[in-house]
Order: sequence, then C-alpha cells, then structure tokens
Amino acid sequence: MTQHVSDIMTSAPVTVEPQTSVTAVARIMRDQDLGAVLVTEGGELRGLVTDRDLVVRSLAEGGDLEQVTVAGACSDDLVTVTPEDELDHAIGLMREHAVRRIPVVDHGRPVGIVALGDTAMERDPGSALGDISVARPNT
Repeated sequence: MTQHVSDIMTSAPVTVEPQTSVTAVARIMRDQDLGAVLVTEGGELRGLVTDRDLVVRSLAEGGDLEQVTVAGACSDDLVTVTPEDELDHAIGLMREHAVRRIPVVDHGRPVGIVALGDTAMERDPGSALGDISVARPNT
C-alpha cells in the first residue's frame, strides 16, 4: 500500500515571522521540545530554522541575540513536499538534498513537517534512529 506524507507528517507546525528574535525562537524550541520551526510571512513559507542554525548562524556570530532576527538564521532555499506526495518521494528528497526535515506545504502555506525520525519510526521502528526518535528528551 502506498504511503503518503500526510500519513506520518507532524501537522500544525510551529511558525514564526522573519522579524522574530533568535532568542524568542530558541525559547519556543525549548518550551515546545522542537528541533525546527518554520518561518512564514503572510502565511506563506519563507524558511526553516533549526536549533543548529541558531547556534551556527547566530550564537557563534555574537551580537545581541534579542536584536538578531530569525531571518538571518533560517534556511530559505527549501525543498518541500505536499501532503499527497508519496512518502518514498520525501525520503528520496531527504537523501538527495542531505536534509533531516522537509516542510509540507499546500499552495505555499505550511501544513506540516516530515522529519527523518518520522520516517525511521514508520519504516524501521526497531532501528537506532527509530529508538532515538521516540525517546524522551534529556533536558
């Protein structure tokens, strides 16, 4: 049976506007136990920012992190899928572009996100990645 992205995606992704400070985004990630947040403008997807992006593109650069916006930290050259796309297509894109997360969009608007961990849980729940994906965070 063919699986679709909608079968495993996390729906209702957390979004922020490009002018949001990186500190505010880091707090959102901490409080909601997230590794990535989508950046939207007027409801349309503009980027994706990960916890690693915040460290490498913002924290490591220095400056007042309350003043630095997420627009400078997010990836804006995104690979996306739709909810109707086959899961194998999404996995292929992850491999091809070496990404761990892909935003799911419907007519330019984010409706979900599919992560490498989601695919591991679906395809190989007994794998190390599958185990790690369901483990409680060590915060």
